[in-house]
Amino acid sequence: MNKKIISTFALTLAIYANAQQNVGGISGDMLQSIKQSYQETASDKAIRNAIGGSDIRKLALNQDNLKGLDTYFSNKVESKGIADQKKSGRCWLFTGLNVMRARMISKYNLGPFEFSQNYCFFWDQLEKSNLFLQGVIDTYKKPMDDKMVEWLFKNPLSDGGQFTGISDIVGKYGLVPKEVMPETNSSDNTSQMASLLTTKLREFGLQLREEATKGVKQANLQKKKTEMLCTVYHMLALNLGVPPTEFTWTRTDVKGNPVNTKQYTPLSFFKEYINDDLTNNYVMIMNDPTREYHKNYEIDFDRHRYDGKNWTYVNLPVDEIKEMAIKSIKDSTMMYFSCDVGKFLNSERGLLDIRNYDYESLMGTTFGMNKKQRVQSFASGSSHAMTLMAVDLDQNGKPKKWMVENSWGSTNGYQGHLIMTDEWFDEYMFRLVVDKKYVPTKVLDILKQKPIRLPAWDPMFADEE
Repeated sequence: MNKKIISTFALTLAIYANAQQNVGGISGDMLQSIKQSYQETASDKAIRNAIGGSDIRKLALNQDNLKGLDTYFSNKVESKGIADQKKSGRCWLFTGLNVMRARMISKYNLGPFEFSQNYCFFWDQLEKSNLFLQGVIDTYKKPMDDKMVEWLFKNPLSDGGQFTGISDIVGKYGLVPKEVMPETNSSDNTSQMASLLTTKLREFGLQLREEATKGVKQANLQKKKTEMLCTVYHMLALNLGVPPTEFTWTRTDVKGNPVNTKQYTPLSFFKEYINDDLTNNYVMIMNDPTREYHKNYEIDFDRHRYDGKNWTYVNLPVDEIKEMAIKSIKDSTMMYFSCDVGKFLNSERGLLDIRNYDYESLMGTTFGMNKKQRVQSFASGSSHAMTLMAVDLDQNGKPKKWMVENSWGSTNGYQGHLIMTDEWFDEYMFRLVVDKKYVPTKVLDILKQKPIRLPAWDPMFADEE
């Protein structure tokens, strides 16, 4: 074939290939069209000038929604004292302990009281470390790019969690009063300790895979894992302190008068003052519109102990969840509750309301996704756990607003609480843990179904912080 023809043919192929690569890119004509679509008006210029020097939320703050905050609630569970998780992701832990302490305060007529979050956090971090290391041993035959192995090494440890952490940790290790094992700088500010621990765990994980690949027997792998957990325990003790095995505690009444003084172990303290089967007496309910309702689901490897229970839940429409929540509050029982707390939060007022901010008027466009679409597109998901404690019902028994006890300190929000409109509840609540006695039989029957198993890396099930 003529060299000139070959050269021309090659050039044509190159031009065609280049054109195919550019399909879907922003061409010059397309860019020109996009630029011309923006005709800056006087109002656009004013908005651009304002945004250039201001917080968008302040500019979008809906002035029509700034009327006096209604803080009356027809049904409310009283609490005493607001906890503060500070710069840590332990909202799940504070929330679960707040539910139990409210019951204890009411039953024994106590003044302000808290369980030691630091005590539970210590054991949570040790158990999660074991969960990771044993998971590495279980999956050593799989390649490093296997989805499960990859997930393990991406998530060897975290300070986040959910209600299964309460049942896993408290059920095994018990509870102690806060003064018996107070907070430390590392429990209040977990990032530096977490960075060191996760780095060490990844190093240990690689060592275990290498040993297992060489054919080291399971008994020796378990011995090696125990040695590694000794190192983890040492690091935790340096950062959080050594958990007590026995302690003496004086119970006082609401006026501060001593009632009795006794010696306890953490488990005997839990049994005397709480004595609840946290694994079997509670049901986790979710509102996930992306999955079929009235089904039982289980998340693989989503627990806080290797020998604990995977996170299992019933998926229900939001109105059915509300019915259980109202029954619980009317019976003076708080609940573990989680939601997408960052959406439309006015933190100064402590109000969660979809009308708090008018982003559409500011930006000149609409934001039209519904809850299902937001979850599907990763625009929304459960991010924070709090304690549901109040509901305001109208004359027909329908909820108008709700209130949660938060763990961001007493000066945050409305006296340490957040108030949410019922419309916001519909759109951004995701999880609720309810005592079985408030759960209808038809829902309890769903728990008897063989659960639909979901992968650990499903984005809907990130730890709450």
